[in-house]
Formats: sequence, C-alpha cells, structure tokens
Amino acid sequence: MDLLWAPWRMQYIRMQKPEGCFLCQNPAAADDDTFFILHRGRTSFVIMNTYPYTPGHLLVAPFRHIASFEDMTTEELLEHFELVRRCITVLREAFSPAGFNLGANLGKVAGAGLDDHVHTHIVPRWQGDNNFMPVLADTRVVHEAIADTYRQLKGRF
Repeated sequence: MDLLWAPWRMQYIRMQKPEGCFLCQNPAAADDDTFFILHRGRTSFVIMNTYPYTPGHLLVAPFRHIASFEDMTTEELLEHFELVRRCITVLREAFSPAGFNLGANLGKVAGAGLDDHVHTHIVPRWQGDNNFMPVLADTRVVHEAIADTYRQLKGRF
C-alpha cells in the first residue's frame, strides 16, 4: 500500500471554519506572507489558494467585495484579467507547467465555495499531476508545501 503524506490537510479538517470573507479579511490584515498574498494591484490582488488543486494554484480577486464580473468596473475588470495573464506568465517561468485550468465558479450551484466575492482560479497542470487519486480516492495529491511555492513565486510579480 502506498502512503499519501499531506499533513497540512488535517489542520483544515480540524479547524473551525472562519466567519466572513477571506478575500476581504486577508488583504485587510496587511500581512502578505502569512496569507500568501503574492501581489497587490490598484483594484485586485493575487493570493495563493491554501488548499490547492496543484502547487501554484492562484486566485485573482478584486479588493471590493462583489459577487460577479458584471459588478466590476471597467478598471477592475481590466486589471483583474491583466493579473490573470501575469499569473500565467509567472507560473510558466517558475514551474514550466504543461498547461493551465482557468475558471470562476459563480454561485453555489456552480461549485463556488465563496459565492459572494468573485475570483478567478489559475491552476497550473503537468502531465500525470493527479493521476487516478481524485477519481478513485476522492483525494488530491499536492506535491509541494504551500510555503515553499510561495517563496518561489513571491518576488516574480
């Protein structure tokens, strides 16, 4: 039997889930290293997903607490997608992924874990990065610690 070592998952499983919006609270704390905030723009920011699908799974979100792209100003929308593009460039330079999944889940029914603060996922992908585990064992294998990935990406924005 193979063993899967992912000790950071237990912290998430056991923790009391925080109230409120982490996409509002984390940038307001002004502690980018603790919350893995990689970049702050004028209207949007880049933050690492702390329970990622793969290493380097990033989120781009507006600072304003808004639920949909339709609610964004033109300035917010342009910066948001400029940051999505910048994330792809940075991830290519840092990790040479073979591809990317990009997406936004708008509404609970669409799979949004946080449905009242719009954000875009940028997920780098490599051939065989998750193999059979998500299908057969409902388990994702993340092969690098979040803090290690953060240190590799922090100075690239």
